[in-house]
Amino acid sequence: MAISSAEGMELQDPKMNGALPGGAVDYRQEHEGFLPSHSPSPGRKPAQFMDFEGKTSFGMSVFNLSNAIMGSGILGLAYAMAHTGVLFFLALLLCIALLSSYSIHLLLTCAGVVGIRAYEQLGQRALGPAGKVVVAAVICLHNVGAMSSYLFIIKSELPLVIGTFLDMDPEGDWFLKGNLLIIIVSVLIILPLALMRHLGYLGYTSGLSLTCMLFFLISVIYKKFQLGCAIGHNETAVERKSPPSLNTSCEAQMFTADSQMFYTVPIMAFAFVCHPEVLPIYTELCRPSKRRMQAVANVSIGAMFCMYALTATFGYLTFYSSVEAEMLHMYSQQDLLILCVRLAVLLAVTLTVPVVLFPIRRALQQLLFPSKAFSWPRHVAIALILLVLVNVLVICVPTIRDIFGVIGSTSAPSLIFILPSVFYLRIVPSEVEPLYSWPKILALCFGILGVLFMAISLGFMFANWATGQSHVSGH
Repeated sequence: MAISSAEGMELQDPKMNGALPGGAVDYRQEHEGFLPSHSPSPGRKPAQFMDFEGKTSFGMSVFNLSNAIMGSGILGLAYAMAHTGVLFFLALLLCIALLSSYSIHLLLTCAGVVGIRAYEQLGQRALGPAGKVVVAAVICLHNVGAMSSYLFIIKSELPLVIGTFLDMDPEGDWFLKGNLLIIIVSVLIILPLALMRHLGYLGYTSGLSLTCMLFFLISVIYKKFQLGCAIGHNETAVERKSPPSLNTSCEAQMFTADSQMFYTVPIMAFAFVCHPEVLPIYTELCRPSKRRMQAVANVSIGAMFCMYALTATFGYLTFYSSVEAEMLHMYSQQDLLILCVRLAVLLAVTLTVPVVLFPIRRALQQLLFPSKAFSWPRHVAIALILLVLVNVLVICVPTIRDIFGVIGSTSAPSLIFILPSVFYLRIVPSEVEPLYSWPKILALCFGILGVLFMAISLGFMFANWATGQSHVSGH
């Protein structure tokens, strides 16, 4: 997951008089074709962006945003399909993708109006200092959830990989315990990378991470044709600890509904969150315009939609209703190809954790030490505290489904639905879009949809936990 950083660059306040060095670009000209061609009200100066020449090509920007979108949520999509049906799942996934694209449109519109390309600063402009706090808190919550899901994969997969290499039982030896291994990986690999002052060199791991996930997809498709229907075969390496599903036949369900389906939408929403990275990537885009950046977002979301849909479909058509929330556990430990896939996924998520940690640290520094100069002790202390917190969370939460469900039901609707709509309603002036205009009514409905989505998803998950049904398909 690549995160482009605009850290250290100062933005021009649109309320300040005078032009930027080298000349500023009128937002109406820069964003031509996206906001209605209204002139600013008398006395209102057009928004101005900082004088920064982006050098990232369109193709590389698509690559970076695709890496930002791609996450470990892909491992839970086959489980989501098993509890919704093939067609219903694909329809939901398409809706989430389209809604994500629309929310990016709202963000880019707000950025064009006020000349700000930072999520937290949009929050401050829309809601004051409290808005900055809320946005930073939501970003921290989301990225802590992402780090937790990555470390959970390391916890569940690394013992199997090492045990296979050493021909040992992962359950028998103390040095193959998942809880111990994630601590070792955090101290020896993640922490040194997280202590780097800048994100620059970590960006080189983005291509490797995306390539690893592409290898994972190709392998899932290949194993479907090799295994056919894996139900009843001896291909699954991990024995299910819960009662089998009532429907264990090799028959795909097009539409289905059960108590677990309310985990599926949060999982899908979590898989498409890339909003904190959109504006920094926009800043570094060559020949930046709203139209060009929206095209970057659409291509990236479309590519990830295809990857998610293919992975979920072929994973589900291999194991059908018996698929688990962590799909890699369904394959044989002794399969050489699957062993390589596990190594690829482990490499991808391990190298991604430090990248995800950087925005959390930046948000905390802006909230707690906004006027302080850079300090190595503070830089190191924040990284240590975050890693300890996330390790404790991963050790205590029993299933990856719980992490995806809770974080997806809180931070994802906030980043995708609620905050962009609030920004649009508060930032876009009434002279450009009247309060009762169709775009603002649509943005209001978009925000209400996010609130409903959050409330319903959390309500059903808490009800499942209270009745003891949340671990029906756990591992």
